[in-house]
Amino acid sequence: MIHPGEIDGTPLQPNARDHYEVGEADLPLSCPMSGMSLWNSHPRVFLPVEQTGQAMCPYCGASFTLARRGAT
Repeated sequence: MIHPGEIDGTPLQPNARDHYEVGEADLPLSCPMSGMSLWNSHPRVFLPVEQTGQAMCPYCGASFTLARRGAT
């Protein structure tokens, strides 16, 4: 399985997109995500996406949606 912070195993540039869909395997969620290259990014901040299913990074404004198992 490819981590949302990677494409074909290659780290994504952090802050390159404004929305990410993440799974339970990505918890605890942080921005930038663990698979992202951290060069020239903001400090890592942990986001409480489990509480509401959505979270927004206070540094870069990226939004995250938690895809629950069994959801369509």
